[in-house]
Order: sequence, then structure tokens, then C-alpha cells
Amino acid sequence: MKDNTSIIRWSIILGSFIIISSILWNTYIFFQNFKSEERIKMEIWSKAQIELINSDQENISPLTLDILRKNTSTPMIMENTEGNIDSSNIENFNPSDSILVAKLIEKFSRENKPIEIKYNGEILSILYYGNSNVINKLKYYPIALLLIVFLFGSVVYFFYRSSKTAALNKLWSGMAKETAHQIATPLSSIMGWVEILKTKNIDDNYIDEIQKDIKRLNIITDRFSKIGSVPVLEKNDVISETKSAFEYMKNRTSNSVNFKIKTPKKEIIALLNPQLYGWTIENLIKNSIDSMKGKGDITIEIAETKLLVDVLIADTGIGIDKKLFNKIFDPGYTSKERGWGLGLSLSKRIIEDYHKGTIEVVSSKIGEGTTIKIQLKRTVG
Repeated sequence: MKDNTSIIRWSIILGSFIIISSILWNTYIFFQNFKSEERIKMEIWSKAQIELINSDQENISPLTLDILRKNTSTPMIMENTEGNIDSSNIENFNPSDSILVAKLIEKFSRENKPIEIKYNGEILSILYYGNSNVINKLKYYPIALLLIVFLFGSVVYFFYRSSKTAALNKLWSGMAKETAHQIATPLSSIMGWVEILKTKNIDDNYIDEIQKDIKRLNIITDRFSKIGSVPVLEKNDVISETKSAFEYMKNRTSNSVNFKIKTPKKEIIALLNPQLYGWTIENLIKNSIDSMKGKGDITIEIAETKLLVDVLIADTGIGIDKKLFNKIFDPGYTSKERGWGLGLSLSKRIIEDYHKGTIEVVSSKIGEGTTIKIQLKRTVG
């Protein structure tokens, strides 16, 4: 099935290329034929001009006059052997302007070979003529066609890319839900074993630690199960939820990392999903720890305005190049040798898609550290 799809796709591309090439080639042939017809018309006009010069006014053929009169589309300049200039179909032409005349003669000579008007072997004048408006418009037709093809190709490409991204997102969501489902089965069994251990003479501290890990696994399962679904947002204290994730990471990180948190004393209420918001804070702290190679300072500061709340996570890591400020949130992007590039992209999706907030790198210096800001809408009342 995959091979057939590939064959069909390449057949369409090849067929499109052949059709476009055929249109461009036929346009080129048509353009050349049109120019040849224009040349013949001008040669007939020059012969009519010879007849006009060498005929009495009373004996001029009506056909000659008709030929001379009807040429209203081709711009031309006629220069006789004495240097006198005559022109036709050129707007604002001044024959006494030698610079303008020279430029037009040079331009017309590039577009078409001049025609010598002879009588009995003697050159009477030289006819310089340019391309008519029809030819000039036709000349740009292939460019317009290529532009249309390019735009069409771009639309197809972005449609294909967005479809592929949507398919990948669906795949990741399915994998996350399946992971949550797979974890839930042995987790239920472990919880049963804990209840059995409680009936034995087991140190309560051991059981408490096991229950903490079970609680943690339940949180992880809940997080994965929410990927791809619209999470429930409830009024929660941003400070409390941030501190919870902060303390969890602090207790599981070496003493080589100094943790600091600065918050207002009163609550700041916003619509949050605690599991997903906490996951975001943990991801950002983990990213900072990796950036510092496990040694340095991490500072979280929470500030508020009348309508917004800002959560700033600063580290003293290796920093980020300014051109990568947006790219680090792209799915799959990572600076780690064995990273998947999912942490920051998940954080962006959680904050911007689910919580309708923003997440961005506000400052970073190579070798000094990075500050990332989460901004959420406060809930007033």
C-alpha cells in the first residue's frame, strides 16, 4: 500500500512537471512565432514607406496608405541618411532630445534587428522598432505561470506538512494514552500489595515511601492520559501549585543546585490543571538542571499585575543563542545527545493550547544563563 502511494505521488509530480514544461515550451514557441509575424508586418510597413516616398501624392495606392495608417501598436523610430528622426506610437517623444533618441534606438535594436529601407540598392533610412504591448505582456506570461505553480506547490507542501504534523500529534497522543493505560495495570497491583504489607510487621516508614511513589505514578499516569484531550481547568493558587512542583524537584536534586523561590505572600488565583501545570514547572526545572550540568542556581519568581501572573524560571546554565529562542519549543528539537525534544514542546502546548497563556524565553546570555517566563490570566473574583 505504501509503495502504491509513493508511485502515485511521484506519478502526479512527474505528470505535473511534464504539463508545466509543455505549457512553457508552447508559450515560448508562440512567442517566437508572434515575433516573426511582427517582423513580417514591419517589413511590409517598410515597403509601404518606400512606395510612399517614391510616389506622387495623387498616385498613392489606398492599400499603401491603409498599411501605414493601421500600424498603431508597434513603437518605432525611423532615421534617414541625413540624421532626421521620425517616430510613431511613442508617447511624449521629443526628436530633438538626442539622449532619449539614442536610448530608444539602443533598446529597440536589442529587441529587434533594425530594418534598412532601400530603394534601387540605396539606403534611404533605417527603421528601429520595439516590441508591442502584446509581446511585452506575453513575455512575462511564463514568469506569472511559474509564480502560480510555485504558490500552488507551496500550498500543497504546507497542507501535506500540516497533515503529517496532525498525524504525528495523533500518534503521540495515542502513545501517551496507551502508556498511561499500561502503567495503570501494574500500579493497581502494587497498591494491593501495599495493603497486604500493612498487615505485616513492616516498618511504617517504608510503606509511606512506597505510597509516595505510588502517588507519584498516579500523577504521571493522569498527566499522560490528558495528552490529546481537553483538560479540566479549575481555580487554583498559582503560588501553591508552583511551590509544590518546585519542592518536589528540589528534594530530588543534588545539593550542587541551589534553589530559590520568591513569591507574593497572598494567593494568586488562576484557572489551572494542577497536574499539567506542575508537569510544565518540572520540565522547565529539569531543563535548567541539564543546562547547568547539575551545578548552579535556579530561581523561580512569581509576580502579578491586575490581570496577569508571571512565573519566571531563571538558571545559571550555558545559555541559548537568540536565534533559537523560539526554536527550542519546536517538537523534536534538542541540544542533548540522547534527548527526544519533547519537554519544552509539551510545556508550550500545555501553557498556550490548554491554559491559553504564553511561554517564552525573555532573556539569555551564552555562558551566563536563561530566564523563561510563563504568563497566565488571573481569575478575579
